[in-house]
Amino acid sequence: MSEKRAAPAVPLAPRQEVRLPGGRRVSCTSPAEALLIWREATGDGLYGVAARQLRPHDTVLDIGANVGLVSIAFADVQRTLRIVAAEPVPDVFACLRDNLGRHVPGATPVRTAVGTAPGVQDFTYYPAAPGNSGFYADRAADDALTRTFLRRSGLDEESVEMMTDGLHDGCTIEVPVTTVSALIRKHALGSVALLKVDVERAELDVLRGVEAADWPRIDAVVAEVHDEGGRLAQLCGLLQDAGLVPQVRQDPSLRDTEMYEVYARRATRAEPGR
Repeated sequence: MSEKRAAPAVPLAPRQEVRLPGGRRVSCTSPAEALLIWREATGDGLYGVAARQLRPHDTVLDIGANVGLVSIAFADVQRTLRIVAAEPVPDVFACLRDNLGRHVPGATPVRTAVGTAPGVQDFTYYPAAPGNSGFYADRAADDALTRTFLRRSGLDEESVEMMTDGLHDGCTIEVPVTTVSALIRKHALGSVALLKVDVERAELDVLRGVEAADWPRIDAVVAEVHDEGGRLAQLCGLLQDAGLVPQVRQDPSLRDTEMYEVYARRATRAEPGR
C-alpha cells in the first residue's frame, strides 16, 4: 500500500492594515492592492454609477468580494443595505470578515467561490496579488495587464519590472463553489438590487449560475470583464436576454487591455413596497 503524500503547504500572506483616504483602517494582505481597489470602488467608474442607484434597505450580492472594500463603499452610499459578500480564499476571507464586522456590521461574509454549479474546484491563488487570483488565472496575461496599467500610471520601465517580479507566483488551492441562485435561496433574498461580479475571467460562470426563475429578482449587475474570446459580447448578450440594458466602459488607465466594466440594469424598477 503506497503512502499518501501530504498536500503542499499554501503560503500564507501576512495580514496587514492600511489606512484608507479619510482615515478608516482596514485589514488586507496587500496594502497597495487594497488602495487600488478602494480607488476603483469610489472613483468615477461604473461601480460608482451602480452605487448611486441603490436605495435604503436594498440587497447587494458581492461576488468576488476580496477584503470587502466594494461592499464598504456601497454601504457608505446607503447605510441600510443588506449585503452578502462571497470570497473563497481563506487569508483574504479573514480580512473580509474583519472589515465587514468593523465597518458594515450587518453584512454577511460567506467563504465560497461562485460559478455555474456547486462543488469543489482548484483555484489559483496569488499571495502577492490576491485580487488577480481565480479559476482561470494566466500568469503571462496577468503580468502583461499589470505592466500596461503601471506604465499608464506613469512608472518607468525599471519600476514596472521590479513591481511585477514575482507578483503572480501562484499556488493551487481547493475552494468550495456555490451559485448565485443557491445564495439567493440560502439567505432568503426576495430580491437583489445589485449583483456585483469581480471574478477574474469567471464572469460568465457566475451569470450562468443564475437560474431562469431568479433573473427577475435581480435589478442590476455591475461586473469587471476580461474580454478574451468574445467574453464581453457574450456577457452583454446574456444580460440582455435576462431583460437588463448593459453599458460598457473602459478605464483610461486600462486602454489597450482586455479589461472593461459593465453595468446593466432593468429599464424600469418597481418602487419600494410594490
